[in-house]
Amino acid sequence: MEFFYPNRINDMWRILGLIFFGNKHHFERLEEKRFDREQIEAFCREIGLALYDTATEVRRLKDNASDAFLEVVTPTDLRALLARIPHCRAVVTTGEKASLVVAETFGCEKPEVGGCVEFYCENRPMRLWRMPSSSRAYPLAIDRKADHYRHLFLAEGILSSE
Repeated sequence: MEFFYPNRINDMWRILGLIFFGNKHHFERLEEKRFDREQIEAFCREIGLALYDTATEVRRLKDNASDAFLEVVTPTDLRALLARIPHCRAVVTTGEKASLVVAETFGCEKPEVGGCVEFYCENRPMRLWRMPSSSRAYPLAIDRKADHYRHLFLAEGILSSE
């Protein structure tokens, strides 16, 4: 799947399935052992969720996916990207390295996992949220991860508490 979080051992789409549909398998095609890209893209458009990388060029220092062994060579021009999305009010990161890139770009503190900090992008007030990684390597149960993400979506008015 040429899209974000395609690896079946990553739980991002299961977390969002739990939060929005009460079913962690909502975005999966279990018989085909894959996520349903078209369904995911339609969902993202519907709720106003945009995904992008915080770096356009990275170097893996070891042969694994850990942020600890990831060097950002060229960060994404986040100011230019956000200028193209004028209604965006929050940026969410799912990793330590991405959180650092955003915090350094906008001169704000890096939030704690599950929390947010405010920053400005061209006089626009915004929030930077740091969510737990959706990787199964991150030592937190999927239900606990979903609790953090649910709080984010409630706080940003994307999910109602009803």
